[in-house]
Parts: sequence; C-alpha cells; structure tokens
Amino acid sequence: MPRQFPKLNISEVDEQVRLLAEKVFAKVLREEDSKDALSLFTVPEDCPIGQKEAKERELQKELEEQKSVATVKRKTSFKMIRSQSLSLKMPTQQDWKGPPSASPVMSPLTPVLCGAASQPLPAPSAMPEYQRVIISGDYCAGITVEDYEQAAKSLAKALLIREKYARLAYHRFPRTTAQYLGHGPANAELPDEGLPDFCPPPLPQEDPYSLDDVPPNLDYLVCMQEGILFVYDDKEMLERQEPHSLPYPDLETYTVDMSHILALITDGPTKTYCHRRLNFLESKFNLHEMLNEMAEFKELKSNPHRDFYNVRKVDTHIHAAACMNQKHLLRFIQHTYQTEPDRTVAEKRGQKITLRQVFNNLHMDPYDLTVDSLDVHADRQTFHRFDKFNSKYNPVGASELRDLYLKTENYLGGEYFARMVKEVAQELEESKYQYSEPRLSIYGRSQEEWQNLARWFIQHKVYSPHMRWVIQVPRIYDIFRSKKLLPSFGKMLENIFLPLFKATINPQDHRELHLFLKYVTGFDSVDDESKHSDHMFSDKSPSPNDWTSKQNPPYSYYLYYMYANIMVLNNLRRERGLSTFLFRPHCGEAGSITHLVSAFLTADNISHGLLLKKQQQPFPGIFQEPAAGIPAQGAARLPLYRRPHAVSLHKGSTHGGIRHRCASVEAEHVRPV
Repeated sequence: MPRQFPKLNISEVDEQVRLLAEKVFAKVLREEDSKDALSLFTVPEDCPIGQKEAKERELQKELEEQKSVATVKRKTSFKMIRSQSLSLKMPTQQDWKGPPSASPVMSPLTPVLCGAASQPLPAPSAMPEYQRVIISGDYCAGITVEDYEQAAKSLAKALLIREKYARLAYHRFPRTTAQYLGHGPANAELPDEGLPDFCPPPLPQEDPYSLDDVPPNLDYLVCMQEGILFVYDDKEMLERQEPHSLPYPDLETYTVDMSHILALITDGPTKTYCHRRLNFLESKFNLHEMLNEMAEFKELKSNPHRDFYNVRKVDTHIHAAACMNQKHLLRFIQHTYQTEPDRTVAEKRGQKITLRQVFNNLHMDPYDLTVDSLDVHADRQTFHRFDKFNSKYNPVGASELRDLYLKTENYLGGEYFARMVKEVAQELEESKYQYSEPRLSIYGRSQEEWQNLARWFIQHKVYSPHMRWVIQVPRIYDIFRSKKLLPSFGKMLENIFLPLFKATINPQDHRELHLFLKYVTGFDSVDDESKHSDHMFSDKSPSPNDWTSKQNPPYSYYLYYMYANIMVLNNLRRERGLSTFLFRPHCGEAGSITHLVSAFLTADNISHGLLLKKQQQPFPGIFQEPAAGIPAQGAARLPLYRRPHAVSLHKGSTHGGIRHRCASVEAEHVRPV
C-alpha cells in the first residue's frame, strides 16, 4: 500500500484551537516589535502573595474533587489503564539478574497495538547494584484529575502529530514513546517504521570513489508546483497532473497541525503538568546521583582502556570551514606562503595574482601573524552580535583570505580548503575514536553549486571513514533577491533540490553527485534566528513562486518547504534503495518560540536549543526531541553555565541525550560557525 500524507481541512479544526494559535502568533509578533537592549535582562514577575493564594485555591479545588464520585471513577479508570501498561515498564532489580548467557534484546521499533498483550523485555545480566527510587501512591498526584486528563490528551495528540511527520519523512521517532502510543483497534495495520537509510562505509579494500554500482535511468519527469517538486512517471502523467505515488505534504494540513501545537503552548493544565513532571525528573536524577555517585565512579574506574580520550566521540555540529583550530589554520597559511609564494591563486579583472601579491596587497607578512592577530575566535565581543560572529570567518578580517583558504569554489578549485580538511580527517583517523559531520554550504543561487561541490569532493579525494557530511542552507534569500540573482523564493528552492531529484532519477548522467550523496547524512538551515519577520506563515501565505519581494520569508516558511521537498526526495530515494537524508536545522538559538514549534513538526533533531531554558514549554522537554550543542559556538548567544543542556540531560528530556561538541581536545580554540 503506498505511503500517503493524511490531509486535514481547516474547517475540521476546533475554532478555539485556531483562535489560540492566532493569539500566540500575535503575541510573538508584539514581543519581537517591542524588543530593545533591556530585554536581555528580564526580571521574573513572580509575586509571593499571589503564588501563595494560587496554591491555596488549587489545594481547595483538589480537596473538593477528591470527594466527588466522578473523580473516584476516573482515578479507578486511570489505575486500570496503568495496570495494562505495566508490562512496558522497566524490570525490577530481581528481573535484572538473569543467566550469564543472557543477551540484551532491542525493543520493537513499531508501536504496540492498543489492547495487544506485550511481554516484558529481557534485560542485560550485568547490571550494577544501584539503589533505585520507587514512587508509589496516586498516579496523578499533584494535579487534579481533570487537569491530568486534559494534559494527557493534549500531549498524546502532539506526539501522534510528530510521529506522523517523522515516519513519512523517514526521520527517527523514539521507540519507547512509539510503544505507548495506541494506533486504533487491535486489527489495525501497524504504521510504517520509517527509519532512515544511510550508506554503509566502504570496506578497506574497496574504492570509496567507485561508480560501478550506478542504478539505471528511470526517465521520470520532475516539475515544481507551489514550492514542492512533483515526480511524474512520463510526459502523459505530467499532462494529466497525476504524480508518482509518493507522500506529498499538504500546506493546509501542516497549518492545522501547527495550530494544535501552538494551542498546546497556551494550555494551562498541560503547562502545569509538564513543569511538575520535569521538576520531578530533575529531582529524581539528583537523588539517584546522591545515592549512587560512588557506585558509578567505581564502575567507571573498573572499565579497562576507557576514559574521555578513548571513548568514541561524534561531532554532529561542526562547520567544515571551522573544523580546524586557529593554530592549525595559522600554520597552514604560513606553510603555503613559505613553499609556494609565486603560485597563481586568484584572477581579478583578467590579471592573475600570486600568493605573495595577495599578502602584499593586504600589507602583511604571514611570518608576523599570530593566533591573536588572526582573530578567528568567538569571544565576548560576539555576544548577541551575529554580524561580528560571521566576520570571524575572515582571517585577519580579510575576505580575500577566506575565499582563498576556506571556500570550495575559487581559482584553485578549493585545493587549500580540501588539504586542510584532509589534515583534520587524518588527525581523526589517527586518534581512532573521533568522528565528525562537517557542514558544507549550498546557497541556492544556481543549480551548478551541487555539481561543483561534488567535483571538489571527488577531485581532491576528501573522503574519510571518520567523516560524513551535512549540507547547510543559509536563509539569505533577501540578499540574493536584492542583488537580482534570484527572481523568486521558488527559484531558490528549485536550485537547491532539483539537482538532487535529477541525480536520484538518472544517476548515469550525474555520477559525481550520485557518489557524493552517498556520504551526505542530512540538511541544515542556518542564519540569525533573531531576525524579525512581520509575516505570519499560514495556508494563505504566498507560494514560493509568488514570493518575489525583497523581504526574507519567516523561519517557519523556510522549514516547511525544505521539509516538504526532503520528504518527497527521501521517499523517492527509498524506492530506489538509496540513502535518505535527515533534516536537522539550527533552532532555538534565539528568536521566537514558534521556531521550536516548526522544528517539532519537521525536524529529526535540532542544533542549539538554547530557548529550552523556558521550562514551561512542553516540548522538546517532555517529548524528547534530540538536540546538539557546541560549547564554543553557543557563547555567541548564552554563557556556558546558563545553557539548558545539562539540566535537560538530568531530566532525561532529550531522546538520545545531549550531543556536545567534544571531538577535539582543543575545542575551546575552535573557530565559530
């Protein structure tokens, strides 16, 4: 049965939900308009007397409800539901003690059907003797039964919405959460697992640049409509407007789902429950740490050949232009000047320029350069200054050196940049335990960018078994439009995604790009999130082809159309047995809370997530949305000690944990984004 995107109609949405969503949008716009320098130093408006009165009213309400017959019935119902799910809980201490030959069994990847009997999962045998905390008593203690019921329904609905978007785009969804979500009657069909596909690394004796296994041409046709690329089997199907059987996202359905999540933000019972739940989890972790800290430390010391330096570390948030530390960059600049000063490295107005002439024009001698004068380190001067932060890409403040040493498209074909990346890759391979996912930029100015990037990758043999690649798309359409490089936002989307569809449909004519895409794991969307947009994204928004103004589209507009095209592309590549891509945008670094709503629907995981310090928001804390953070880069927005990642890890509120950048011992010296 073909995978299809379930569509909703705006008329099916509760009017109250729609109004709440509009109020949240309006509030966000007002807050953005009223921001000033003093907004960095907000003071909580907590009144002790008001808090005491609110607690007394809540306690009085709870006491009255405990006496009612309806409340007793509801509690009994909740206890019955809880007893049915006991088989999915963690085994007790006695259950951990199995035979020595027992091996751990992974939990099923698909959710368990509602009402289906499930067996307790076998557990590993060598569990340490930790003291464990067991909470007994009323299942929904702390809040009223009505509030608990409303919060549970709201959270379950939000999880089902996220699961739908994740599975259709072949993104990951927490398997534990999937087990507890019901999917209709017992005879209902299980949802597709929808896990991503990654190309396995070639064996040591295999050539990573081999093109022997190129699939044949399918002769499909591709046409963009309303900002989304549609695939047609042949010309006749294109004329009849009958696209290939792939799930195509629907804008109206997306806005309906987004309205539900926005309404969830303003729901009082849900916010109260989430706040209490997250505080409970943090307290539980602190209690576990107090009871078992020495036992954990003893177990850690008893593991042979394992410490910080020889455990596997994966850097999932590193930009290729910043993968080397500043000392490495300085040494490379000085080395090239000493060994090849008379090499032609640029051409300006028909005149060839040597490396010596480049530095002479800048009135500097590389021998006199230091790490400080190179000035590529993010310091306190970049705090809340994204313009200064981006200028740190320019060594010595000279864009000429950035174009020469940190670009893939220049007179040398990106040779210097490739050599530095290969040196970093060699260091990773020598350390044995370090891996990384450098980010390369595709701007969407022309369709040739993909071919040039693939050619750079193959020509300079940049492949490394310790590296995979992520493509970042800067949200700078307004700059290209003001320079008349693009007629519309739709053309930018076409330049970004059409070459990928062509390479998937006809790899025979796009061999280099087909090979490069094997080692690409996902897409990222980057830029300054604090930029204000007056436009509220909805189903009434102009289509990308009609977006011809010089104003930049809002954040949620970018994310929806990138996700939509990635979804179609992933399903097409899955049909062909090719690797799929994840969508992992920068999100929650600054700006509106609605950015997190958009990413909650469309992203596999996010980078930064500094706005998660607002604990009253139910996501991604309760929903366990993955997040990656960099100590060096986040300093541009929030000091390390104030970031929410450590607290989120204590609460267990990120699926897969918090990924901090730790791939280099010199992480504090690494250049910014």
